[in-house]
Parts: sequence; C-alpha cells; structure tokens
Amino acid sequence: MIMINSTQVSYFTFGAYFDIGLFKYLLFLIFLCFYAVIICANLLLIVVICKNRSLHEPMYLFLVSLFVNELYGSTGLFPFLLVQIISDIHNVSASLCFLQIYCVFAYGTIEIINLSIMSYDRYLAICYPLQYNTSMTSKKVTMLITLTWLFPLIEVAVTISLSAPLQLCGNIINKVYCDNYSVVKLACSVTTVNNIYGLISLCLIVFGPLSLILYTYMKILKVCFSGSKQTRQKAVSTCTPHLASLINFFFGSFFEILQSRFDMSSLPVMLRIFLSLYFLTCQPIFNPLMYGLQMSKIRSLCKSLVFGEM
Repeated sequence: MIMINSTQVSYFTFGAYFDIGLFKYLLFLIFLCFYAVIICANLLLIVVICKNRSLHEPMYLFLVSLFVNELYGSTGLFPFLLVQIISDIHNVSASLCFLQIYCVFAYGTIEIINLSIMSYDRYLAICYPLQYNTSMTSKKVTMLITLTWLFPLIEVAVTISLSAPLQLCGNIINKVYCDNYSVVKLACSVTTVNNIYGLISLCLIVFGPLSLILYTYMKILKVCFSGSKQTRQKAVSTCTPHLASLINFFFGSFFEILQSRFDMSSLPVMLRIFLSLYFLTCQPIFNPLMYGLQMSKIRSLCKSLVFGEM
C-alpha cells in the first residue's frame, strides 16, 4: 500500500483489479453491451411515455423520472469502468474520482426516493381511487419529482464537500470504482463530522423512504384482502413491477453495504466484483424490462414505435 503522510492525494489506485490477460477484451465487450442495452431500453420507454398523451399520468411520469435516473447512474459508471477494464494501470485523478462518487451516490439516493414516491402514488390509486385525481394533481407530481432530484443532489454535494478536504494516509481503493466510504476510510484526519452527517443522511435517505414504502404496502394489502376481486387485480397488475424493482434494488444495496462495511476477502475476487457492480448494473437493465414487459399499455406502444406504426 502506498502510504502518504497525512496529505491530500492527487490520484487513487483501484486495488480490486487484477491481470486477466486477453480476457479483458471480452469483459470490455460484455459491459459495453450492458451499457448499450441500458441506454436503448430506458430511452425507448422515455420516448414512448413522453410521446403519448394517454400516458401523461402520475404513475408514468414517475416512471420517466426513474428511467432518467437509470441513464444518469449508468453513465456515471460504465464509461469510467470500460476505460479501467481496458487499461493496464488502474489509476484515477482525485477530481474524477469525486465526480464519480457524486454520480453514483446521487443515483442511489434518487432511486430509493423515486421508488418510495411511486409506492405512495399506488397507495392513493388503490386505497382512494375516487379522490386520486384531486390528490395527485399535476402540481403535486411536479413538486414530488423536483424534490426527488433536488434533495439528493444537494445532500450528496454536502457529502463530497466534507470528504474532499480530508487528509489521507493512502490512495488505494479496494473496489473497481470510486466510493465515498472507501475514501473516508483512508483518512488520517478526524472524520467525526463525516460520520455524524453520514448517519443523519442514512436515516433520511434509507429509513425515511423505507418507512413510507412499508406503510403504503401495508395499507394496500389491507384493501386487497377486504376489497373486491377487481381491486385485487388492479393492485397486482400495478404493484408487481414496482415490488420486483424494490426487491432488486434492496438486494443490490444489501450486498453493497456488506462489502463496504465488512471484510469480504474470503469470497472469490470475481464474486466480490460482481456483487459490487450488481447495484449499479442490474437495476438499470431490470427496471425498463420489467415495466416494459409487465405493463400492457407500455408494451403495445413500444411495439408500435419500434415497428413504425405510431
């Protein structure tokens, strides 16, 4: 490990990469294909929803926000990752590293808040169908989407402003991309403020949205058990893709937290890399496929657009 006597570093080195020879070109093509699929799938659904006025409803507008975030998050990872895979020296400048931390951290925060607001929207639609249009007005939708993006972007900016000035005693990050917690662990200076702010942020961006999600789904389940067959069918059709997206997101987040907070050196290197990237690669692929396949209205309009019938 390169030791730096309590100073700010100009670059970081990724310690999770290892020599895979010519296999790196195959890996490069695989991740390039992943990125292409993410771009095409999410852009297609954004265009379909924006182009069709029949889809200009709160549920679909929240989906647009979700798909835009998938594009944002994957763009914060994949171009950077592709360059690192093909490179022989896995270094990155400190400024570019903090830029990636900002993109990745903001992506995760926006994702969980967006999913929680979507659960609130489904709660109103299923539990209060007659009052839904008066409750979920266009003004309210605009405000919720604005808060979904504005709060994380400000919150993460504060996180970076606390991490960037830290005096570091090392510059090796044991991951394949930049991570704020990994940088803070390298600090020689006191990180009390970082830790306190991180704890407050964790409560706000994890426990807050998670509490809302649990509350809304408890209410939805209560209505389903006591409601009509038509109500249950509506709940299943609209909540299934959202629930699947939630499970996939928390599954990836769980492994990301485990790998950041605990020693996972006993696991094979390739498995550790896969688990660290699952959070940032599978969700942007999973969401457009899940919503595109499960929602018949979106599915039929996608076919029309692709085959030129629109």
